[in-house]
Amino acid sequence: MTIFDYQQLDEIIHSRIRLAIIAVLISLEEAEFTFIRDKINASDGNLSIHLKKLEEAGYISVKKEFVNRKPVSTYKLTRKGHNAFEIYVSRLEQLIKK
Repeated sequence: MTIFDYQQLDEIIHSRIRLAIIAVLISLEEAEFTFIRDKINASDGNLSIHLKKLEEAGYISVKKEFVNRKPVSTYKLTRKGHNAFEIYVSRLEQLIKK
């Protein structure tokens, strides 16, 4: 019997909110903060914390600008983030198969 090493799961992605953020961004070119917030039903503060953690890991990039004098933050999944998500899903599949 093969044992699954849970420590192989990416700690950055393995959070409900961060996983939801990546799941939203994986199929989009980019998304604004409010779109992500509404899509995953998170509070502004909670979402900000998780976006920052993903950004620090290099999994997402952020573009901040002003539109009609209002700050707008737009997020995009990086190549590193895309690769990390693919590995994460692959490891979950391994777990299910065992």
